Amino acid sequence: MNTKRLDLNLLVTLEALLVEQNVTRAASRLHLSQPAVSAQLGRLRDMFDDPLLVPAQRGMTPTAKALELLEPLRQALDQVRVTVAQHGNFDPARARLTVNIACTDYLQAALAQPLILELRHRAPGVRVALRSLDVLQLETQLARGEVDLALTTPGAVAPGLRARHLFDERYVLIGRQGHPQLRRNITVEKFAQLEHVVVSLHGGGFVTPVDHALAALGHKRRVVLSAASFLFLPQIVAQSDFVALVPQQLVRDRAGELKIVECPFPVPGFEVGMVWHERNHGHQGQRWVREALVELVASRHGRKGTAVRRRL
Repeated sequence: MNTKRLDLNLLVTLEALLVEQNVTRAASRLHLSQPAVSAQLGRLRDMFDDPLLVPAQRGMTPTAKALELLEPLRQALDQVRVTVAQHGNFDPARARLTVNIACTDYLQAALAQPLILELRHRAPGVRVALRSLDVLQLETQLARGEVDLALTTPGAVAPGLRARHLFDERYVLIGRQGHPQLRRNITVEKFAQLEHVVVSLHGGGFVTPVDHALAALGHKRRVVLSAASFLFLPQIVAQSDFVALVPQQLVRDRAGELKIVECPFPVPGFEVGMVWHERNHGHQGQRWVREALVELVASRHGRKGTAVRRRL
């Protein structure tokens, strides 16, 4: 490929086409006519000697070469944008901004709450609106601007969205201080004999993947309560002899109230990240809030969040 006459605008068009997978939507995003974008797609196909996008039942589907091109293309264009945009002009101490954040109740308590307290200190003019996470509607909400940032498991969201890994979550076993049977080196057999509270996100369930793992070890636990939210668990456990497996970050500041021990057998955790739409990617204020969240997680976990490779 001869890069001496490379047109940067063509690369911007390619990025939009790979994100939208639709010529009409890409044209709208670029504020160009559909014929103009179609013509640029033709030039891009000649440039890379590849169809790049092929017709599909809904919109277009990227080729293997297009998938390979997207991430390095995004990184290169992002570097250009950062250089040109002069993001240092954003003054958090004086800014007025509303940020709509969607997340589960667990992440509202474990992550959104400390973020809000941090923003009140560093950016008092930034307001936060918390919304319940609806994974099925999330892509539409982000595209419409109804949600600016989602805190969730990045792998569970729709392809085409921006995502960044924040931390890996793990489960711990909690009970009240002074619980007569809860020990730090509890055996699987003793674990199964305790009175357990579980969370059923869809309501009413008494069996979780933990029970399947336990059954493989030849045990069945006593589940006496099914709750609809993790937020309910620390309070009920602190006032009874119930125990519960909960995400560690939910109880990180409650060691004085609760006894927190390791589960006696492996329980898979999950990753937590933030997800946002391309429409907000270059916004100075939104970018600052995302970076503030990364810094907050780094201070609590002792490391930086890492970029999640974007999928099409």
